[in-house]
Amino acid sequence: MRIATWNVNSIGARLPRLLAWLESTGTDVLCIQETKCAEDAFPYAELRELGYEAAVNATGRWNGVALLSRVGLEDVVTGLPGGPDYEGEQEPRAVSATCGGVRLWSVYVPNGREVEHDHYAYKLRWLETLRDVVAADAEGERPFAVLGDFNIAPTDEDVYDPAVFEGLTHVTPAERAALAALRDIGLSDVVPRPLKYDRPYTYWDYRQLCFPKNKGMRIDLVYGNAPFAATAKDAYVDREERKGKGASDHAPVVVDLDV
Repeated sequence: MRIATWNVNSIGARLPRLLAWLESTGTDVLCIQETKCAEDAFPYAELRELGYEAAVNATGRWNGVALLSRVGLEDVVTGLPGGPDYEGEQEPRAVSATCGGVRLWSVYVPNGREVEHDHYAYKLRWLETLRDVVAADAEGERPFAVLGDFNIAPTDEDVYDPAVFEGLTHVTPAERAALAALRDIGLSDVVPRPLKYDRPYTYWDYRQLCFPKNKGMRIDLVYGNAPFAATAKDAYVDREERKGKGASDHAPVVVDLDV
């Protein structure tokens, strides 16, 4: 089974590339972040033609997540139960389902904006709730993973130059501690370093030629429980999909399971 996660940065803008990528890669389950569309505008029909069901949590603003599956879509949970509100509402940042016997969460962790911003405090509360909510799913012998854009680089090796990010979000001790707490429920990073590249980044800003210069960050992650990690036979960052006109600023992260 091939499972992937991809922040598409607008499914409307990326739809032709998304459909072509699904066909060419044979991906069975795709976790999507930053759909940037309302649920009624989601391209269900186009995806159904390729054999994919979709579980969607989206309101049409800057967030939105989805799970696409051609191996089943059961026990869907939309949203983060008990998750914190921001400016009076719970943002659409999580959706989960069981696909082909594997329990998966697609998450788009809040950005945090600036360390002193209330969105940063919201980010830490959101991560704490995520840890509590997924802990039960992580137990037992069923393969489980939480995948998505975490908006956190786990270590200094996951950014092109730590000095550039000093004092900024995505690299602070509190954010990294929140990731460590998530792993402590029995999860591990199943996309090891190095892969084909010494630094397998997953995000490169559109500005200042960051992608050609490989000035990136590794913030799109796959954290799986022991049964998931034991069945993972390969993993890679699809840097090719970041190239060319109309690309997202994130690359897909792919994991192949022997299940």
